[in-house]
Amino acid sequence: MIAKIVNLKNLFLYTVILVFLGSCGNSGNGQLIGVQDREDWYQPDPFGMLFIPMGAYNMGVSDQDVPYAQLAQSKTVSVQAFYMDETEITNNEYRQFVYWVRDSLAHVLLGDADDPDVLGEHYISDRNGDPIEYGDQIPYFSINWRERIYWDEEEVQLILEDPNDGLFLPEHERFFRRKQIDSRKLNFEYSWIDFREAASKELEGNLSDGTGRHYRPQGLKDRSVYIKKDIINVYPDTLSWVHDFSYSFNEPMTQNYFWHPAYDNYPVVGVSWKQARAFCIWRTILIDSYLEGRDESYWNDYRLPTEAEWEWAARGGLDLNPYPWGGPYIRNSNGCFLANYKPLRGNYIDDGGLHTIVVAHYAPNDWGLYDMAGNVAEWTSDAFNESTYNFSHDLNTQYSHETSENDHYVLKRKVIRGGSWKDIGFYIRTGTRSYEYEDTAKCYIGFRCVQTYLGRAKGDGPNASNVYH
Repeated sequence: MIAKIVNLKNLFLYTVILVFLGSCGNSGNGQLIGVQDREDWYQPDPFGMLFIPMGAYNMGVSDQDVPYAQLAQSKTVSVQAFYMDETEITNNEYRQFVYWVRDSLAHVLLGDADDPDVLGEHYISDRNGDPIEYGDQIPYFSINWRERIYWDEEEVQLILEDPNDGLFLPEHERFFRRKQIDSRKLNFEYSWIDFREAASKELEGNLSDGTGRHYRPQGLKDRSVYIKKDIINVYPDTLSWVHDFSYSFNEPMTQNYFWHPAYDNYPVVGVSWKQARAFCIWRTILIDSYLEGRDESYWNDYRLPTEAEWEWAARGGLDLNPYPWGGPYIRNSNGCFLANYKPLRGNYIDDGGLHTIVVAHYAPNDWGLYDMAGNVAEWTSDAFNESTYNFSHDLNTQYSHETSENDHYVLKRKVIRGGSWKDIGFYIRTGTRSYEYEDTAKCYIGFRCVQTYLGRAKGDGPNASNVYH
């Protein structure tokens, strides 16, 4: 009986203490308690992406160096957790980017009309009634180009079909009198922050105050010096199907591959490294605008994978294996090829394809990623240097270089990985590295995006103390 009375007294005392502390608001009674009422936040899985856990592995060749190029010495590296697209970016996914640029330009042209009342708010305002300017992000009203409802207004026709400033091909450039968008005008203006340049802008020597601290003088005055801007045409180089191969009939692919519905789920090609980066920035803008509208916290940016991330993802947790599915064989137990590449001595159809094929046709690796070998080679964010493995850091390994027009062409090399439908088996190995120039577009190179995971590992929360196994 006495024990029960004591327990009741303790319960009453605890209740009084809790009520007292609760009445103190966010003051903390003078104690360091951190900012209160912060949201509990967990990283949601981005649509179409898979989680790749952090890890360490031996980066580089895990078998013989067939051409004896000595470009990928074995090096132990560690990478943090990230998300990666389950498949390569498809034609239809990239087309969303192209259409967004097209509609944005059309809205700007229509918003500049002399008589907005004629056009209506549908063309010149967003959903909040604010005027649309180029660079404004979603939401805006998409234009129904298929039904061409805007042609009911004569002024709209004059604006969009203006031979100098309009979006359509001028009449003398039209084929069979088809009214088509002039792809040369689909230019995307974008920007990014050059953190590496900001980190390197240090003042030499000690300051007059004698503290010995180093400052970044430009950044202190105006941080916009680190904001880089560029304008790039976003339409893929469909002619790559013709100019990549001599004495080869690929005109039907040039005419149909990007826009025809039959190829919607094929990997986009003819995209340069700069176009791929612009796509990642646009994709970030797209999700940030959505999250901002819901008053939610931003995610990490979409971007191209580093070379180390790409290889870690391709291996699927199978260290030292030459192919994403393990190895050392390129056929399964039934004798079927496990990737789309150039088998034997040029029998392209022996693996089930002729050129590119629909994404996710072959089995994924152990992390669920498709086509990490073959189909199309993939851009990474890394600049190519034969000695990268010798001087790069072993933590989140990356070697990058922001080029200018005056740079030597050697500095414009970017690493591609995974091999393609036209490559022999050596190039579809996980450790094989090659390169292409950033301002070129090929019919055998595509890309996929990654996004750094916000945290250490899945399952970590604001108060998590679990140990990673």
